[in-house]
Amino acid sequence: MRAGVRLNLFQRMMLRWRDLHPYNPVHVVRVPAALEPERVRACIAERLVALGLTGLRVDLARGRFRYEGGPASVELAVAAAGSDAQAELARTIEREFNRPFPRAERENPFRFVAVDERGAFQLVLAYDHYVASGDSIARLLSGIALAYLGAGEQRVPMERYSPTYRNLFLRHPQWVMRSIVGLARTVALARRTYRVRYAKVEDGYNAFTYLRLGPPEHGALLASSKAWGVTLNELLMASLLQALSPLAAQRRSERRRNELAVASILNMRRDFGSETLDALSPFLAAFRVAHAVPEGIGVRQLALHVHDATARIKLGHLYLQSIMILGVSALVWPWLSESRRHGLYPKHFPAWAGITSLNLNPIWARSGCADTARLDYLRAVPTGPLCPLVFAVTSAHDVLHIGIAFRTAAFSRAEVDQVAAAFMQIIGDLPVEASA
Repeated sequence: MRAGVRLNLFQRMMLRWRDLHPYNPVHVVRVPAALEPERVRACIAERLVALGLTGLRVDLARGRFRYEGGPASVELAVAAAGSDAQAELARTIEREFNRPFPRAERENPFRFVAVDERGAFQLVLAYDHYVASGDSIARLLSGIALAYLGAGEQRVPMERYSPTYRNLFLRHPQWVMRSIVGLARTVALARRTYRVRYAKVEDGYNAFTYLRLGPPEHGALLASSKAWGVTLNELLMASLLQALSPLAAQRRSERRRNELAVASILNMRRDFGSETLDALSPFLAAFRVAHAVPEGIGVRQLALHVHDATARIKLGHLYLQSIMILGVSALVWPWLSESRRHGLYPKHFPAWAGITSLNLNPIWARSGCADTARLDYLRAVPTGPLCPLVFAVTSAHDVLHIGIAFRTAAFSRAEVDQVAAAFMQIIGDLPVEASA
């Protein structure tokens, strides 16, 4: 293998995680046209070749990778939706979560399934997470769907190689210093946080369920967040804290670990500047917000707390602490048993759930193609070892799709259904015309 390009810190950690359990996000675009598998295969191949996303070689020992080009190896399966298209799609997503990508001299990190609805189909893309972030995959999959619809050639930019976190740290040493100084506070927060209890922490199986917030619920969320002076993501985090609280009721009898924490996964592209805006690689960080969530607290009060905590973190760029923590865990990783690798983050930086948000509307607007109005989109992001429950929130037109991944070793399906129902009730109780 030629020298290749350095994997960034998050990518290298993802490769370690996939040795514990597959770490495969899943994206789904609904294509309003009859399914012709060979034409789908041709559109996929054309897009991968045009973007140079073929012939991937990874040198794990040296932490480098390279796309060497060549013809696309397209893996496309076809499934019939049957009488319950949503149930078949959920089964497909869950299966793709837990099916490893083969290790080979040349890796193929993309896998497709077409779920035939007769007259339309769901095009499912599962990918090995270290190769890409959600927004770049959304551009890739949307481009395939638009090509299938005959929308013309979509040359959405895609940069295969990009700088590592080291470049960011050297460019902004003041951010690094603030993050280092703030680590003591972060550790103290972790020590106050109630831990999730796993039946078997080594069991990484991911299950899946789904929520859809139509225009009325989505509108109420936007109206409330605007009236209260918080972001949509902050209101969603507050709603999730409140929905999770009954499952962690035992924390109220704890003397020290009596707070509940949720995490937000952050896309750091803007911190790097224009050089990474169209990069394929993931540039992710995370931060946690914790609260005691006393009985009777309102979602507005929680949202204001989340907003204050988030504002402090973003102003100081303290989410860089998550990258530093990954760096430390990478140093100790070779010395840990498999069980301790699974339990490292739940023990030292516990979070009950995480939220990752993506707004497709500006991505589709940038494509300049009117046919994006015909598309619908859903994401599902696996839990990994960081937290046992992930809400993948996707804005598509005026609808909010929420794919929910959860570790069955931490939550039963009945418990996740309970959280999902409570979450929907909280959203349903928001006033359509929120007032300050």
